[in-house]
Amino acid sequence: MTSKPSPDPLAQRARRLGLYGLLARWQELGDQPWVVTLIESEEAERSRRSLERRIRTSKVGRFKSIADFNWSWPDKIDRPLIEELMQLGFIEEATNVILAGPNGVGKSTIAQNIVHQALLCGHTVLCASASAMLNDLAAQDTSTALARRLRRYVNPAVLLIDEVGYLSYDSRAADLLFEVVSRRHEQRSIVLTTNKPFAEWNEVFPNSSSVTALLPVSSANRCVCRSPWFCRWTAWACARVRRRWAIVGSGRRFARCWPSSKAGRAGPWTC
Repeated sequence: MTSKPSPDPLAQRARRLGLYGLLARWQELGDQPWVVTLIESEEAERSRRSLERRIRTSKVGRFKSIADFNWSWPDKIDRPLIEELMQLGFIEEATNVILAGPNGVGKSTIAQNIVHQALLCGHTVLCASASAMLNDLAAQDTSTALARRLRRYVNPAVLLIDEVGYLSYDSRAADLLFEVVSRRHEQRSIVLTTNKPFAEWNEVFPNSSSVTALLPVSSANRCVCRSPWFCRWTAWACARVRRRWAIVGSGRRFARCWPSSKAGRAGPWTC
């Protein structure tokens, strides 16, 4: 019994590109030297146009390259962890990332570089400030419109929510944030920046029970925090949630907190 010949890899590439006219005459044209050039050119052009489209729809905006980031501005920062996040392993694991610290230390710059790297690697991304996202969702006047707009924030492989904690929101906004986070939980990654430790999120979303529910839905297996008070409060929150958030603080002054047990297991936090 003879086995079937393996498909021509070049023909498979032509099929993925939808070059059906070429495929129909593959026996005649497949060996021509210009076919490889044609397929490579088409792949390169489609990749370029796909990247341009994803960058345009991501709304990532202008930002400073991580190569120009001033690593000495925060007195201490876990640079190896940032560089690990730039490898995008957290996306495959559907792990979320929080960059926590005071104003002006580069949280948004780091977050934008991470999601831009995701764009270069073919992932879909959407960037929005917390206020813009929540106001956009709250403005939907029917359940159908809200469901459609929620998909905009749920579907991308990576969602960057910037500047959580700079403004206060009502209970409706807290419920909408919870809806976005819960729908993405363990399915797609979130990169979030905040100037508030978790223990102070009730100031951002006062009188909302959804804030306490956000912590179990999210989770932490690594924590790098700024300054002793920020470290203490954030570690308190991290120790009480499950593993699904990597928290990176980029404060001017900060201490580092790691679980005393092996990575990925719940355990007491040490600073």
